[in-house]
Amino acid sequence: MSNGEVRAPSSGQTRPNRPPSSHVPQIGPLRPFAPDPVRWRMPPAAVHATPNVRNPGPRQPNPGTGSAVPSSSKSSGSSSGNSIIVSQRQKGNPILQSIRNVPWEYGDVVADYVMGASTCALFLSLKYHNLNPEYIHERLKALGKSFDLRILLVLIDVKDPHHPLKELSKMAILVEVTLIPAWSSEEAGKYLELYKIYENKPADMIQSHVEGDYMSKLTEALTTVKSVNKTDVKTLSSNFKSVHGITQASEEELALLPGFGVQKAKRLHDILHQPFVKNKRPANGDSTGEEGPLTSQSTPADSIFSF
Repeated sequence: MSNGEVRAPSSGQTRPNRPPSSHVPQIGPLRPFAPDPVRWRMPPAAVHATPNVRNPGPRQPNPGTGSAVPSSSKSSGSSSGNSIIVSQRQKGNPILQSIRNVPWEYGDVVADYVMGASTCALFLSLKYHNLNPEYIHERLKALGKSFDLRILLVLIDVKDPHHPLKELSKMAILVEVTLIPAWSSEEAGKYLELYKIYENKPADMIQSHVEGDYMSKLTEALTTVKSVNKTDVKTLSSNFKSVHGITQASEEELALLPGFGVQKAKRLHDILHQPFVKNKRPANGDSTGEEGPLTSQSTPADSIFSF
């Protein structure tokens, strides 16, 4: 067996020879690692880039405004994003407790409530209106027409509201104000919330959708007549072929159609042939007057079927 050969230890065999102790490397005592301070020094750019938790620095300006971000959402302008601007004169009004779904804040505004850039509201209690009837006229005069939609929110808190509501309705028509009666403070607050929530919503959901084809327009026009439905429109179109044929049909011809009777035929014939009427105002300004034709030859069919 050569020197240094390794075999499995067994009984009667010796272990392999080991190198002399002089060949074993000597390991000194362990010392902690100390990196070179020059070599591990952090670059100046990294020092300045490290955030300072205790001193975050000056507040950065809000993009688009050029000024620092305000610490609160209070505003004295006429529009403040998602908030309803409330006039200082409305402090203590129970309506404010009912506005929960949208934020609101006090501001220096002429109207009582500003729900958007073009929408505002004046609040009026009927009990207060009966004691101070000139108050609302002064408020409307001061408000002017600076808003496209001006709402007169009337709280009905009297037993007999019919007479004051009638007078306020006349005034609202003359000054082009939308009058909304509310029977409680909660209901009035909900109206303000809805106007704010739907401030930027399109009017598609409340607009009628009429297709552009001929039959859809004909159906939309004829179904405005009482008791005339879509089936009747199809019957008229299939029997008379055109709008001109429908307008020239007699009452007897209309009454013979399936689904038509004497009453429906007469109602449709009268609407298609009677002229438009209007109230002629006398020189004294009285609203009552005789009714007369708008023109001698114009009929409702000329306007309804102008397609």
